[in-house]
Amino acid sequence: MSETQEITPYEQIGGELAVRKLVNRFYEIMDTDPVAAGVRAIHQPDLTLAAEKLFLFLSGWLGGPPLFVEKYGHPMLRARHLPFRIDERMRDEWLYCMYKAMDEQLAEQSDLKAHLEQAFMRTADFMRNAG
Repeated sequence: MSETQEITPYEQIGGELAVRKLVNRFYEIMDTDPVAAGVRAIHQPDLTLAAEKLFLFLSGWLGGPPLFVEKYGHPMLRARHLPFRIDERMRDEWLYCMYKAMDEQLAEQSDLKAHLEQAFMRTADFMRNAG
């Protein structure tokens, strides 16, 4: 009897190139959409490093290679975000950018998109450290 291996969200999205495309679009939205002005303001002017770190993190978080862990160690998401004031508005602006990027890229994968929206919401809400 063979074991059936579940297909990871990383594979469902399309692997490395698709995750990179999602991250790049996420930061394009953050950089240009006035709805995201608050969350954009807490980032460095150049988003290159932030985009690379998010790509590395999402690769592992989505079930692909653990690139962030290999390069930086355990993500310690909450600790890494404590220097920034993250309230509901910041959470919602971040989610707005991610959901919009996913809407564009995962339009044909509604089940996956719904699953990821819930997972991103739980994770983003956990990052809150202010009212």
